[in-house]
Amino acid sequence: MQSFVLFISMLFLVSQTAFTQSISEKNLRKHITYLASDKLKGRATGSREERKAADYIAKQFKKIGLTRKGDQGDYFHHFHFKKSSDPHGNVDEKAPQIDSRNVVGYIDNQAEYTIVIGAHYDHLGLGHDRNSLEANPEGKIHNGADDNASGTAGVIELARHLAQNGVREGHNFLFLCFSGEELGLVGSKKFTESPTIDLSKVSFMVNMDMIGRLNTEKRIMVGGVGTAPDFVPTINQLKGDLTVKLDSAGIGPSDHTSFYLKNIPVLFFFTGQHTDYHKPSDDVDKINFSENSNCSNLPSG
Repeated sequence: MQSFVLFISMLFLVSQTAFTQSISEKNLRKHITYLASDKLKGRATGSREERKAADYIAKQFKKIGLTRKGDQGDYFHHFHFKKSSDPHGNVDEKAPQIDSRNVVGYIDNQAEYTIVIGAHYDHLGLGHDRNSLEANPEGKIHNGADDNASGTAGVIELARHLAQNGVREGHNFLFLCFSGEELGLVGSKKFTESPTIDLSKVSFMVNMDMIGRLNTEKRIMVGGVGTAPDFVPTINQLKGDLTVKLDSAGIGPSDHTSFYLKNIPVLFFFTGQHTDYHKPSDDVDKINFSENSNCSNLPSG
């Protein structure tokens, strides 16, 4: 199987960086194992366990050396909202307010423009929000290893590489881990409504949602390729032996949509649906980790 590690390396290339060091499988495994552990009870938006997940991500950003880019001088972008009361998105004004946080770190390369790299870190919790596909979901932990501990781990390790590669890249980088995606892209919407950087200076946004289970056909989907003229030729040049399905649309069921609606080009990476999607069985043992984490000889982009 094509490994999760090698898939992350492709993201380095698409982000137009020089990939000259290995990605640590140990780190990827550590992040996903913690975020998708029973201890975090499925990371439901606004829950105590989701706060622990946010604290973990912020701790990793601090260790990496990212600049704090939250709204209160820390790594957190705070927001609150009320849940929709029905499938049509109507809000129950009597519902309790949910308080949650995006996690935000930054690399300032003194460049004019910034690339945003993001993923959501929330999941379905104990199956109480009617979005589980399990027959009887309530009270069952939905760990969300692929959805989306995998994308969150990708953000952290991309941040580590770009902060420690000894190269001043031609862009700044904003790393965003969103809450509230599973309840309607809430965190990314809130960030684009009150951003901590100038969104007019964002070149494009890369979103990673469910990137941990590349199959034996090495097939991935890359969405948003129609949102900028250079995306298709760049991806075709770099895809190697991967089978890449391209989708031109900038709108889809994940957080890149919030940025596209602000007229920002987007790319959306996704390794495909599976039978564990939105079920308690989406666990760490299903993630396609590589047995060989040394990818140091990959070409630069």
